[in-house]
Amino acid sequence: MEKNIIIVGVGGQGTLLASRILGAAATLKGYDVKVSEVHGMAQRGGSVITYVKYGQKVHSPIVAKGTADLILAFEMLEGFRYLPYLKKDGVLIVNNQTIDPMPVITGAMKYPEHIVEKIEQKNIRVVCVDALSKAIEAGSTKAVNVALIGSLAATSPIEKDIFIQALKQTVPEKFLDLNKKAFELGYKTGTEQ
Repeated sequence: MEKNIIIVGVGGQGTLLASRILGAAATLKGYDVKVSEVHGMAQRGGSVITYVKYGQKVHSPIVAKGTADLILAFEMLEGFRYLPYLKKDGVLIVNNQTIDPMPVITGAMKYPEHIVEKIEQKNIRVVCVDALSKAIEAGSTKAVNVALIGSLAATSPIEKDIFIQALKQTVPEKFLDLNKKAFELGYKTGTEQ
């Protein structure tokens, strides 16, 4: 069994920490894990993509188009943009937050409407998460990434307590309680969908 996961978002949203948490959880479970470097312009608010692969033996961190079991999208348009990577029976977990890309900010383009409906028309299973409200409820808007990892964990073959151990390994102690709360709120949302 090999799992191919893509994490996409906009620079500054915490996609790298999310990939580290997922990678740590898979390692704790005993899987061979490969995590790619971040691709994109993370410091400038550009599109960012990270690949996480785990299984008995993983040879490459790169996820080819049409082979992702799951896409975890931190932003609606980024989730839509990377749909070609999803395999036929794959799942898209998407934060319902929208962040205007530069062409929208400059007025050259309009942000697309009804993105989730367009995705669902492609017969793709979509789990839409209000991760921002979960992060705010946990105590910080910066915990969106961990709320989304919580939603992903609810669909994962890796047990919840292993994800909690991974959080302890990757999140600084002073932010651990806040992030555990965000994870729990995201997990609850994931189990309800």
